[in-house]
Amino acid sequence: MVLARVILKPGHDRPVRRHHPWIFSGAIARIEGSVEDGDIVDVWSAEREWLARGYLNRRSQIVVRLLTWDAEERIDDAFWARRLERALAARARLGLASVTDAYRLVFAESDWIPGLVIDRYGDFLVVQSLTLGIERRKELLVRLLAERCRPAGIYERSDIDVREKEGLPPSEGLLWGTEPPDRIVIHEYGHRFRVDVRHGQKTGFYLDQRENRRRAAAYLAGARVLNAFSYTGAFAVYALAASARHVVNLDTSADALAEAEANLALNGFSAAEQLEGDAFRVLRHLRAAGRRFDAVILDPPKFAFAQAHLERASRGYKDINLQALHLIESGGVLVTFSCSGLVSPDLFQKIVFAAAEDARREVQILERLGHPADHPIRLSFPEGEYLKGLICRVW
Repeated sequence: MVLARVILKPGHDRPVRRHHPWIFSGAIARIEGSVEDGDIVDVWSAEREWLARGYLNRRSQIVVRLLTWDAEERIDDAFWARRLERALAARARLGLASVTDAYRLVFAESDWIPGLVIDRYGDFLVVQSLTLGIERRKELLVRLLAERCRPAGIYERSDIDVREKEGLPPSEGLLWGTEPPDRIVIHEYGHRFRVDVRHGQKTGFYLDQRENRRRAAAYLAGARVLNAFSYTGAFAVYALAASARHVVNLDTSADALAEAEANLALNGFSAAEQLEGDAFRVLRHLRAAGRRFDAVILDPPKFAFAQAHLERASRGYKDINLQALHLIESGGVLVTFSCSGLVSPDLFQKIVFAAAEDARREVQILERLGHPADHPIRLSFPEGEYLKGLICRVW
């Protein structure tokens, strides 16, 4: 089969040769042949050398997402089966079943399947189809998943903004099997959590913070803990299980705080103190009221969605860390995160340092935190590294 050709401009082939999976519109000289968006295309250098193969979408700023650098590899049903099987086998080798029944099975570009995210929650799978290329093959991928994973059901949560950039509307609902219950109860390191895969943030739960919750808990015995941006209280459960003296959950959502209370009860803990409000304001009110804590956890949502947002996002991260540092007793702990991919680990450390300077606190980094093993970072795709965190001692 002869595929349409995407011809690159001179000097724009190096990222492709280094196996970066994205080709932006500015790198393309022209497209030769008849092709529809979502179809497979071959990518050629300006010197007419074959480079790679991927799927096309001219409506996206990322016009081609690359799938293979092997000229002999066809992108057929067997290709998608092989890629899924490789990702599933990699997760099986992690031995996660001994600690949790909720984890990521496929992590898009980082698993060489651009545009596809799959999370497991007990007997159910939750799928995010993020690109037109995946949307065109969604029925096939769901069938392959059903055959290989044998879940009770496969549910779609493709209701995120990135689809709009692909020219796609939001999409959610049952794709295969049985409808998931209102709440799926998952297990993680001996703790239990209720997950709403229909309406919860991301695909229902912050699976990427699993190991970080455990690491943070190691510093919280006997502590008075402020859990800011608490969502459904997972850090609070870990803190109380580690014998924290008192936990305050802070979130803008009353529904999230109600779920946090339910998760505490599910794990045998009495309700923590619940504060509803905007963290930027509430942290200031707590400081003005003279409240002090032995530990503050900051797990805010993504602040930087584009390069143009980076400066404002940096100011936001600095502000919440500054306010948190004012609330921590000498010798206490700050556990702080950024999930903005545009904020590098180096920049994030500099932001926390600037906050420490302004707060006139001395701070030591005890641990650096990041992705768990089911969220791997592909070396040729550094954009896949979005989560970074620090556990700090504050003096």
